[in-house]
Amino acid sequence: MPSDFHAFFQRELAEGLRDLETQGLRRSLKAIGGVNLCSNDYLGLAECRQLKEAALAAIRDSSCVGGTGSRLLSGHSRLWDELEREFAEFAGTEAALYFGSGYTANIGLLTSLLGEGDIVFSDERNHASLIDGMRLSGARKVVFPHLDLNALEAALVDHSESGRKIIVTESVFSMDGDFADIEALLSLAEKYHAGLVVDEAHATGVHGAGGRGIVASLGRAHEVVAAVHTCGKALASVGAFVCGSATLREHLINHARTFIFSTAMPPGMAGQIRAALRLAKEMDVERDALLSRARQFAAALRKAGWELPGSTAQIVPAIVGGNEAAVSAAEHLQREGFAVRAIRPPTVPQGRARLRLSITCRVSAEELKRLLAALEVWRAGSLSLATAGRA
Repeated sequence: MPSDFHAFFQRELAEGLRDLETQGLRRSLKAIGGVNLCSNDYLGLAECRQLKEAALAAIRDSSCVGGTGSRLLSGHSRLWDELEREFAEFAGTEAALYFGSGYTANIGLLTSLLGEGDIVFSDERNHASLIDGMRLSGARKVVFPHLDLNALEAALVDHSESGRKIIVTESVFSMDGDFADIEALLSLAEKYHAGLVVDEAHATGVHGAGGRGIVASLGRAHEVVAAVHTCGKALASVGAFVCGSATLREHLINHARTFIFSTAMPPGMAGQIRAALRLAKEMDVERDALLSRARQFAAALRKAGWELPGSTAQIVPAIVGGNEAAVSAAEHLQREGFAVRAIRPPTVPQGRARLRLSITCRVSAEELKRLLAALEVWRAGSLSLATAGRA
C-alpha cells in the first residue's frame, strides 16, 4: 500500500507534466525516422565502417571491455595517454584531458577554475552545461547579450576591481548557428586581464583547416585558458577533451570532480575516437561541400520569408515563434519524411521556438529542396487557419 507521501508526490509530478502540456513544453522520446535533420553527426561518420572496426580492435587488444574504475584508480591506460597527446596536437595546445561527456567536461572545468570571489562573463546563449558549471562554481555570473561585445566590455569595466575574471563562450552557438568573434574576445580579455574559455562543440571536425575548430584555425589556441572539443558530434563518438596547458591538465586531474569521481570510459571508445579524429582531419572537401550546402539552404529559407538568426554554419534555425506552432511544424515535417524536432524554452528564449535544422554530409541538396517545399506547405496551412480563426 503506497504511503500518503508517495501518492501525493506522484500527483505533484503528474500535475507538473500537465502544466508542461498546457504550455506546449512537454517533451517525449521519439525514434528517428526519415531524413535526419536533428543529428549532430555532421560528417556522417556515425555509420562509418572504420570506426566500428577501430572500436572492436581496441576491445580485442585490451584486457577488459569496461572502464573498471576512475582513471585515478584502475581505469587509466596507455590508450588514453596516447589519444590525449594526439588530440592536443590536433587542437594546437600543449595538453588535453578526456572527460566522459561534454557536459561533465564543462562542469569539471568551470567548477575547478572558478570559486567565490571570482567573476565569470557569459554569453546569454551559452549551452546549459556551461551555465550549470558557472552556477556550481560559486563565482559571480554576469550575463551579456548574445554576441554583444560592447555590453561585454562595459561589464568588464564595471567589474575591473573584482577578482579573477573569465569570459565563457561557445565558438559556434548550438541553437543559432552563428559565431563568436574569438579574436575580439581575446583582445577584450587581454585588455581587462581576463581569461577566455571556448566551447568548440559544434566547430570540432567542421570548421577550420582539418576541422580543428575556430580557436586553432586562428592560431590562438595558446592564448585561451581552455578550449573544449566534444567527440559526440562530428567525431561520432562520445566524451570531450579539455585542451590547454600541461599545468591546466594537472590541475583538472587534481580538482575536477567530474573527472576524479567518474568511471573511465571503455577502451573501445579510445580506439573509435582516434579513428574518427584521423578520418575527420582529411575531410576538408566534405567540410567545404557541407558548409556551402548549408549556406545555400539558409539563403533559400530567407528568400522564402523565414526568419533566421545570423546562421552561416551547419546549424540552420527557422524561427517559428510559439511553442505549439513549432510542434505543429515539426510534426508536419515528420509526416513528410523528415526527422525534425521543435526546440522550445528553456533551450531558447520565450517566443523564439524554432526548428533547428541540422545539415550533415548525409543530407543532399535535393532533400533540402523537398524540405523547403514541405515547410512552405505547413506555413500556408498555418496562415489559412489563422485567417479562418479571425474571420
